[in-house]
This record gives sequence, C-alpha cells and structure tokens, in this order.
Amino acid sequence: MGAVPSSLVDTLRAARDRRGPLLSDARTTAFRVLHGEADGVPEVTADVFGGGLYVISLYQDFTPAEEEALLDAAVAAWAPKSVYLKRRPREARVLANVAKESLAPEVPARGEPVESLTALENGLSFLIRPAQGLSVGLYLDMRDTRAWLQERARGLTVLNLFAYTCAFGVVASASGAKRALNIDASRRVLEWGEENARLNGQPVDRYDYVAGDVFDWLKRLAKKGETFDVVISDPPSFSTTRTARFSAARDYARLADAAARVVTPGGRLVACCNHAGLPARRFETMVAEGVALAGRKGKAVGSLGPSALDFPSLPGQEPALKVHVVEVR
Repeated sequence: MGAVPSSLVDTLRAARDRRGPLLSDARTTAFRVLHGEADGVPEVTADVFGGGLYVISLYQDFTPAEEEALLDAAVAAWAPKSVYLKRRPREARVLANVAKESLAPEVPARGEPVESLTALENGLSFLIRPAQGLSVGLYLDMRDTRAWLQERARGLTVLNLFAYTCAFGVVASASGAKRALNIDASRRVLEWGEENARLNGQPVDRYDYVAGDVFDWLKRLAKKGETFDVVISDPPSFSTTRTARFSAARDYARLADAAARVVTPGGRLVACCNHAGLPARRFETMVAEGVALAGRKGKAVGSLGPSALDFPSLPGQEPALKVHVVEVR
C-alpha cells in the first residue's frame, strides 16, 4: 500500500458513510464499517464497537509498511479512539495456538488500550473485549438472525448450540423466552455469556450454561426426551475436541440430524454456517438430509444472513454466512 494515499482514506470514509442508517441508530453501536472487496479494500474488514473502538482484520499477509499505511488511513478516515489489529491468514486455524500474540496483539495498533466496553445491538448490551484473541465477543453478521429471534422468542424454549458468549440466549431471554439453554465447549466464553446476561438485568442459572461437546449433549437431551421450540446451530467451520473433529462442509448433515431430534414438533431448526466454500444450495441440502436422517419431516420456512447494509456482497457472490430456517414436524 506504500505511503497513505488520500484515495485509501477516501475509500475508508466512503465505506463508513454507506452505513448511514446504522451510524444514526442509537440502539445499535456495533456493526461492520468495511467489508473487504465489496467496499473497495480486498482482504480487509473493520468492525466498530461503541462508537470509538475499531477492530481491523487482515485476511492475507501484508508487509509492515502496508499495515502501517492502512492503520494511518483508518485513523485519518474514522478518527477512532482505539484500533486493534487481527491477522487472519488462511492457515490461522493452525497457527492460533502457536502465534496468538502475533495474530491478535493484546495492545492496540493505534490509540488507547481498551480492556472491555459495552456495545449495543437492537437495544441489548454486549461485553466486547478487543484484546482477547481473534474473536472479541460478538459476531456482527448474525445481527439480523438475532433480530429474527427477538421477534419470535416470547413464551418459547430456545436451545443455543455453540453458544460462544450467548448472544442468542440473551436475545431470547430479553424477548420473553420461557427458557434459553446455552451449550459451548468452552467454560470461559460461557462465563462471558453469563456476564452478558447480567449486563441486561437477566437472572443467571448455571444449569442454562453448559460446557461440553455439543454432540454429546444433543444425545443426552434426546435420550431424556427434552425438546425445544427453537434450536439454533451455529458451529465453527472447523473444530477439534478431545474426541472428534468437525468440518461444516463435510459434517453438517450429521449435526442437523442430532439437532433435529430435540426440536419440538412444529418447532424451528435455525441452521447456520459461515463457511464461504460451501454453497447455500449444498448447505440447505445437507440440512434437509440431516432432518430426514433424524426421522423427521422438514419444511424450509426462511433464509436469513448478514445485513446487506454492512456486509455487502459483490455482484454474483453469495455471502459467506448462510442461515436456513426449517420447520421440523
């Protein structure tokens, strides 16, 4: 990128300006301000939280000079209080444990350190920790799917699989759900989820924050005959536990099979996948295969995905995030 070209500053400024309705929405202070090639800067994204904290992600190796030029342009375009940098080369999955400090530096690249801050989404509060690794506490491309749940959760039971910091659980409880059960392999992120619940004035019952393997727990719930009106399944594209390896592109039918077994008849399975290499049609076929394997009938009732306002797609390209809603009978 060389020295900071004024054209890059202009590009970054224009990208942020295109988020007009979000910039003026007092109930939402967390959204994407730059989405790669669709906003004119390939292999770079930027998210804003709480007005002044920006998290920039790089999806290819940039030289130190290129990184500096990009950061300088971001400061000129957005006047941030803090900028944190995340380096996400394609092999980040392998490197994550090896070189965490170089992939996700704990100190800001520009501005003042931020240990944590509260960001808003549709009026609900979420704790953001920019120095905690590659993920900072909230996946912004799920905003429209959380809004979908917000409109429907009253009086329902909700199972939130691969819960991370339990944003779907928070939304369900805030919307009057009868129960929201969150399951994730990591106790640490579930505790973060409990903090999110308290931040929104919600009571915390440890029984609703379960650390363990999702497949194991789905088997247990099915064995006990427990069912839920809405089951949200948002797995990582790749994961490895002590006992198994999971790849969304290869194993989603198996996951949909296990999840469909705990959906109340007439309830909804919300199947999510954020793997760019898996086409939407193929993904929907895998979900349908899984529901059939569970001995259930499924009817597609909707497709959701990232908001086109802050996650624009290039013409002819599908968004990486696919959300397929199936009524399970």
